[in-house]
Order: sequence, then structure tokens, then C-alpha cells
Amino acid sequence: MYNNVQLFIDGVWRDSLSGQTIAVINPATEEKIGHVASARKEDLDLAVAAAAKGFKIWRKFSPLDRSKIMRTAADLLRQRIDRIAQLMTLEQGKPLAEARIELLASADVLDWCAEESRRTYGRVIPARSAGVYNLVVKEPVGPVAAFTPWNFPVSQAVRKLAAALSAGCSVIIKPPEETPASPAELIRALADAGLPAGVVNLVYGVPSEISEYLIAHPVIRKISFTGSTPVGKKLASLAGTHMKRITMELGGHAPAIVFGDADVKVAATVLAAGKYRNAGQVCIAPTRFIVHESVYDHFVEEFVGRTTALKMGNGLHDGVTIGPLANDRRQNALGSFLDDAVQRGAKIKAGGKRQQNKGYFFEPTVLVDVPKDARALNEEPFGPLALVSSFKDFDDALSEANRLPFGLAAYAYTRSVKNATAVAAEIESGMISINHQGLAFPEVPFGGVKDSGYGSEGGMEAVEAYLIGKFVSQGSPAD
Repeated sequence: MYNNVQLFIDGVWRDSLSGQTIAVINPATEEKIGHVASARKEDLDLAVAAAAKGFKIWRKFSPLDRSKIMRTAADLLRQRIDRIAQLMTLEQGKPLAEARIELLASADVLDWCAEESRRTYGRVIPARSAGVYNLVVKEPVGPVAAFTPWNFPVSQAVRKLAAALSAGCSVIIKPPEETPASPAELIRALADAGLPAGVVNLVYGVPSEISEYLIAHPVIRKISFTGSTPVGKKLASLAGTHMKRITMELGGHAPAIVFGDADVKVAATVLAAGKYRNAGQVCIAPTRFIVHESVYDHFVEEFVGRTTALKMGNGLHDGVTIGPLANDRRQNALGSFLDDAVQRGAKIKAGGKRQQNKGYFFEPTVLVDVPKDARALNEEPFGPLALVSSFKDFDDALSEANRLPFGLAAYAYTRSVKNATAVAAEIESGMISINHQGLAFPEVPFGGVKDSGYGSEGGMEAVEAYLIGKFVSQGSPAD
């Protein structure tokens, strides 16, 4: 059922002009399941020309007409969910249930941005002279180059596409070569919904070649990237050289503070679900668990219980709750983090083993007594590795939570309004969820601070990033 994936340029599905392809591997079996077309400069030239043409067409569509097409695409995603979910699990590894949730959430993003396009209001500014109108008019910024990662192949792509399309922009999107088929089905849904040719163009290939060419191209006016902090900094620097607007959603290393007055069972249950979703390959996953010493042992016991209850295996199989890592690079990285932490004195409370047979599997793992100089406590693990430490007082917890240069997501559990208010005010992160999982819905902001990026991919802020505010001051003509 896994077909080779083509490029989509100017409304046409096609191979690359060179005929070059990249193999796609099933991370649960390490088997080759297909190929994806690899674009070169001549393909990118066609995509840029199509995006320029598509922008001229799409920007003239009324917000109501743009909204109708986007909502139709959302309905098509829901109708095709079974097939697309299987494709996603084959190429990415996550359990089918998680793939379905991702697709349903992606359809919701399309719906929400479709409606938000009808609320891109300008404003009237009182003038200093009679007969003068001062207006701020919102206009689309122009053709967009978007780059998305493999951990959420459809939802990461749809966040960029939906916001850009709602604003009236055209897009060239480069999803990941590891997981190309499911985002291609998102593009198919948009095309089948009636999106004009050239408005969305899909390319795959060598990431550095595509990003360096598109970011520098004069037709491209806006860059949106989701990925690692080192790569994001490089692309942001290149975008700055060419004065391009950017949205950067980069790495995280989310702290989860559990105060002494917290409901420990609820905290362990919700945080474990967040930690091991998508095998821990989630930028907002809680990773550094900072637990008050009075409830430390209780929390570790509850968290380990939920960790060992997970069933690891092929995401297509019934009952599996955690799949493989997406590639061998992640498996090797997790092994390196674990070995380093143990050598420095950390203790394994659960898991800790790499799969020795086929598939990029790594057991969900809990480490305690991890020293602060361990790599895992300083670099984003991006996998099923939970790091638990204790604290004595509020300042101690906050100091550890804010110690790293990352600032994407944070979590806290407490029954105290004072604690909740204080941690919300003092935490250095773009998002914090207290006593529940409340992040990443379409209608709320999604983005970080410090080395975790710039801008938002949720809420009305996501659409604003693709708009410019043109000021128009108009006086009465002279008689």
C-alpha cells in the first residue's frame, strides 16, 4: 500500500527532472518500503515560479472562499484517515492510534485557520486633520518556504500551511524525506479540495541544498522552520542575511515541577503520557522531572509503574502503546545519553535497553540521581528518556527549571494557587501547562523563547506571522 512519493509542483504530481530518489525505511522493521523523489535546482526553479504565480491568484481570493477550500480539505483528511494513518505508522513508527489522533488534530487546525482568515482585521487610526483617513490594511506577506520535521509529519506541516493559506500566501513546503507519504496526502487533500495550481508546492531532497536555495531566493518572502536549535540558528542567520521574515520552532528540554502539595498520582499519569507519546520524540515532551523531596519516592514509584506498563512494538500491531524511534540516529543518540548518565552515577529505575533485533526500538527509560553535568540533562534527548531529580524549595526548583538555554514548554503540578501563580510568572518558557495537559490546541499560541525559537504556530499569532500591516493615509482631493 506504500507507493513511491512524488513532488507536487504547479498542481501536478511528478518525479524530479533528474529522476533521483531517496529510500524510505520502516523504522519498526528496517525494511525499505518505497522511495521519494529528490528535487534539485531545476525542480526548485519550477516550484518557485509556480509559487509566484499561485500567490497572485490566491491573494485575490476572498477570505470566505479561502475558508471554504480549507474546510473541504479538513473534511477530506477525516474521510481518508484510515489509509493516511497506516502510511504514517509505516514510515514514522508511531502507533496507529497516535497517527489517527494526529490527523484529526490536523484537520482541526485547518478548520480553525480557515475561520481565522475571516478575522484578519485591520484598523482605523484617528487622523490629525479633517478629511483624512488613516487605515491599517492586512496583506499577505508573499510566497513562503516551509520546512517541517519527521516526528509529526502531518501536524507540523499543517500548522505552517494552514496559517499561510489563511493569510493568502502561497507555499513551497519541504517535509522530511524519512516520512514523505503522509504529508503528501495532506497536500493531496488540499489539491482535491480545489486549491488553485501553484498555491502549494511540495518538494523533497537534500535538506541543506533546498533550504539554502529557497531562503536566498528573491521570490520567497517568509521562512518557517521546525527542527533542532543548531539547524534553526543556521537558517535564521541565512534568512537575516536576506531580510526574510522567520518563524522558528526549535528544540526544547521541558521541565516538569511537581510540588509537595501536588496530586502525585495525577501528575505521574499525565506526565508519563506526555513523556512517552510518539516514543518521546516530541519537542514539548516533559523531560526533566523536578520533584519535591517530600513526594519524590511516591512520584518515582507511580511514574515507573506507568512506564513499565507500556507495550513496545510495531505500531501496526494491536495493543502497542509505544513504537520505535524514527531512525537509527535517534537510537544511537539515546544509547549515548544513557551510557554517559550511568557512567556519571545515574541509576536506571526502568528500561534502559536498546533493541538488539530488527527495528529502531529503545525501551522507555527512567533515570534517577542524574548529575547536572550529564549530557542528557543539558542536551535535548528527544526520546523515551525521563530524568527525575528532587528539590527542597521553590527557588531551588525554579533555578533548575530555568538553567538551560531552552524555553519552549514547561509543566507544574500543585494544589497551591500561590505556587501556580509564581511558577507561571517566573518560568522562562513560551508555554506552561499547570495541573493538566493544555498545550498545542489550534486556538492557543505555540512557540518558545531563548534557544527554543521565535514566533508562534498556534492561535491568532500564527496567522499574524504571514501578514503585513500596510498603513494607508488618504486625504480628500483638492477641489
